[in-house]
Amino acid sequence: MMDAVRANEILNSEQEHDVFFQGKRIWIREVNSERSTACIFPADEPEDEMTVPVSELLENHS
Repeated sequence: MMDAVRANEILNSEQEHDVFFQGKRIWIREVNSERSTACIFPADEPEDEMTVPVSELLENHS
């Protein structure tokens, strides 16, 4: 489970991070810290943008 602070760290990082939403690898476009939401899109479908709670994002730490 992720929080808005970590989502912002990933968004602003120069490194690539493996982040998943409902089993799909995603990219974070924007984070709303006040609402604890993130604007995301699947790595293979950049036009399929959606806003989700950051708590539903998972980071792979391999």
